[in-house]
Amino acid sequence: MVKHSSAALNRVFAALADPTRRRILSHLARGDKCVTHLARPHDMSLPAVSKHLRILERAGLLRRRRYGRVHEMQLEAKPLKQAAQWVEEYRKFWEGSLDRLADYLQKTTRQSSKKKT
Repeated sequence: MVKHSSAALNRVFAALADPTRRRILSHLARGDKCVTHLARPHDMSLPAVSKHLRILERAGLLRRRRYGRVHEMQLEAKPLKQAAQWVEEYRKFWEGSLDRLADYLQKTTRQSSKKKT
């Protein structure tokens, strides 16, 4: 299993739990954006959007660059990749478990069918 920092994964999943933050990441996936541009589609104040951005920054999901008074945000995909790897390990586990359950059910169904005939 891939080893990742539990605290880092917790921050990433907590950041991704909010739909506004997921939409912000979606916007940033199309290219770097300034804070005011990211705030436009959301029905909230600039300070509220800034709080979301700080949570994403703490999770390592974005990087802030300053050009004078303009703050430009850039998506940082590495933590998303690590979270995806963590989820993938559990997907493999559950698929294997479900495959074994399906095999068991087929075997017991065949055995019960043979007993009835």
